[in-house]
Amino acid sequence: MKFGIDRLLADSALRKPLEGKRVALVAHPASVTEDLAHSLDALIAAGVNVTSAFGPQHGLKGDKQDNMVETQDDTDPVYGIPVFSLYGEVRRPTDQMMSTADVYLFDLQDLGCRIYTFVTTLLYLLEAAAAQGKSVWVLDRPNPAARPVEGTMLIPGQESFVGAGPMPMRHGLTLGEMGHWFVRHYNIDVDYRVIAMEGWRPDAAPGFGWPEDRIWINPSPNAASLNMARSYAGTVMIEGATLSEGRGTTRPLEVLFGAPDVDAKAVKAEMERLAPDWLAGCALRECWFEPTFHKHRHTLCNGLMIHAEGPFYDHAAFRPWRLQALAFKAIRNLWPDYPIWRDFPYEYELDRLAIDVINGGPALREWVDDAAALPGDLDAIASRDEAAWRQSIEGLLLYKS
Repeated sequence: MKFGIDRLLADSALRKPLEGKRVALVAHPASVTEDLAHSLDALIAAGVNVTSAFGPQHGLKGDKQDNMVETQDDTDPVYGIPVFSLYGEVRRPTDQMMSTADVYLFDLQDLGCRIYTFVTTLLYLLEAAAAQGKSVWVLDRPNPAARPVEGTMLIPGQESFVGAGPMPMRHGLTLGEMGHWFVRHYNIDVDYRVIAMEGWRPDAAPGFGWPEDRIWINPSPNAASLNMARSYAGTVMIEGATLSEGRGTTRPLEVLFGAPDVDAKAVKAEMERLAPDWLAGCALRECWFEPTFHKHRHTLCNGLMIHAEGPFYDHAAFRPWRLQALAFKAIRNLWPDYPIWRDFPYEYELDRLAIDVINGGPALREWVDDAAALPGDLDAIASRDEAAWRQSIEGLLLYKS
């Protein structure tokens, strides 16, 4: 199969509209061709007039390890072109940034999760391009979580940099398809096109969204494996909790939780008692780790490791958002006074709890904290939202299984 960047490079007819145009590239470390050349190098080698580059959260080079660590504008040392940060002084491209090119190539590997900020960066670029009369092309890449949809819908008015619009946590789209949704939903008058992939079959075994013939390259420092990408729509919620998500270890965001004062075996048993079907599609293994930085730094933590991989993975059955919600609920049941929710500014939102910013509303937190609430109560809300989202995106899907 071929990703969008590979098709663009291989087909001169696809590149022809770029002739005589100034071109900008939005990229990160996973923006590579099938032979692992970075897209910036490959486009320039192909004769494309690249006049500027843009880096999203974590930077063009992917060197910013943690969340909420900003990147400064820079100059590329090889090509001498400006490299603008879209996660620094600004997150929306400025008029001055937009003046550096006519066509913007967006070539970011996504994880298929609303909170992954590359989704919002695409929206902001589309809006800026519409205002300036510029063109945006998405060079499409796989959604490694593929087509499954999961989670409650973001409530209007709860938008943020990790919530670009009313969609569930696990949205089931590629970024090329998401761009079409943004254009339609927000009525954006912009010259938008997708250089589609060739041969991508979402939900096809054995990769289930991720093609067998492509190696995994971290799109951000803590997106270190396909297992993480599959689990992320659940484990990212731990960023709004006092529990460790495994940052400061070699397997970040692949654990349901870690803490020095939580009994992982007891949590798993309570999860199995509450909603055993929510544990389907993966294996959970008790683990111990000591983060070298971040939450519980240099403290031994007990947790549960998710294995949504190998023979333990059932693509249709695995529901990471429910799995993570259930872990929170089990901890709340076992230790009613445990301070689960982290109270700190999150992704430039100062007035809302981080867990509510992450979920696009308070429904999940309120369900966890309500002693009388049952798994079926949360499932009813989420199932309704998931069905509505699937119906709304049906006409936008560019790829069939």
